[in-house]
Amino acid sequence: MRRRVVVTGIGWVTPLGAEIDTVWQRLLAGHSGVGYISLFDAGSFPTQIAAEVRDWDLADVGEDPTAWRHQGRHTRFALGAAKKAVADSGLLESRIEPDRFGVYTGCGEGQQDFGRFPRMMVAAIGQDAEPFDLAEFTRVGLEILDPIAELEQEPNMPAGHLASLFGAEGPNLNCLTACAASSQAIGEAAEMIRRGEADAMLSGGAHTMIHPFGVTGFNLLTALSTRNDQPQKASRPFDRHRDGFVLGEGAGMMILEELERAKARGATIYGEIRGFGSTADAFRITDTHPEGRGAIACMNMALADAGVNLDQVDYINAHGTSTTVNDKVESLAIRQVFGEQAYRVPVSSTKSMMGHLIAAAGATELIICMLALRDNVVPPTTNYETPDPDCDLDYIPNAAREKDCRVAMNNSFGFGGQNIALVVSEFPG
Repeated sequence: MRRRVVVTGIGWVTPLGAEIDTVWQRLLAGHSGVGYISLFDAGSFPTQIAAEVRDWDLADVGEDPTAWRHQGRHTRFALGAAKKAVADSGLLESRIEPDRFGVYTGCGEGQQDFGRFPRMMVAAIGQDAEPFDLAEFTRVGLEILDPIAELEQEPNMPAGHLASLFGAEGPNLNCLTACAASSQAIGEAAEMIRRGEADAMLSGGAHTMIHPFGVTGFNLLTALSTRNDQPQKASRPFDRHRDGFVLGEGAGMMILEELERAKARGATIYGEIRGFGSTADAFRITDTHPEGRGAIACMNMALADAGVNLDQVDYINAHGTSTTVNDKVESLAIRQVFGEQAYRVPVSSTKSMMGHLIAAAGATELIICMLALRDNVVPPTTNYETPDPDCDLDYIPNAAREKDCRVAMNNSFGFGGQNIALVVSEFPG
């Protein structure tokens, strides 16, 4: 008999704010966190908009920002969200054994050292494009690169810092499976508790790709919206006139805990992790399978793992990126899994307001599912104006909806063909 896993603490840092209920109310009201990029001069880029975290630093969670000045932006976001989740849970006051408390993150890389890299390139190229002088490139790099900054931009660093900060001596892992990363981390962390390898896990994700390399890469893939004249209307999942996603940044973290332990200490329980499905398309690096095979399989796997019927699912927080392919294929996959029930279950994409937090997207959206269970209200898909015949489900257009919500599903599909579905339920459930 496997152990049951519940969520006892939540925290986030997002483009819409960092307080749980403030952000939740902004989502329900349809507010947008998208604006013009301020982290660098994007005036020459096809995409000049993003959903940045603004007016926040670590002082908001009682940390001295100067003590973390060498750490990456992703680490600071992770730290802020994690401190909120740990405090919310009260876990550390319960005298948990350090080696029974672990960390599993789905964090992306940190802010790239873009300022120094072009100097290395210029030195290596000189006056001619050829040949590239690798020795000169290396020499200049050894002179000007900051070794701490180079270390801290690595995706595994947040997990290490979090373990040290909270004394978590149990399992410590990070996975980076693109946009599915933090959902995969949560699913696998829950499995570790189920198997008895830990009693509690701090899990979630953090990421920022709002830097010249990140925006350039996604522009080259033609994945980003170029609706620069209407930033807050640019992310429009499932709308016929969608033209790409909007980069976001931030972090979402939660405390996962074995049920009996959580009950014994009187913890607040937001919900139960019921089902986890993980598959790969094995198709193409940048495209999902056109028949949605991986998405269909992971949703079916999560539902079977949860032991819930199709008509018990009250809400789906979709991956819903606002790209032509993703929204069409995800809608197809939901129809294939749910059949006629697909037209009766509300589906929304909160990326329409928060942007796409890449590796951190799944964790923040799972927190949204928990809040929907708590309050019996489901958030909207904003900017939905023109129906697309390929996307014909109930996307909760433009206004939140009261809904008896006992079971929710969260979808996360990443570049490279990684697919994760999580099923959560209210507790008791």
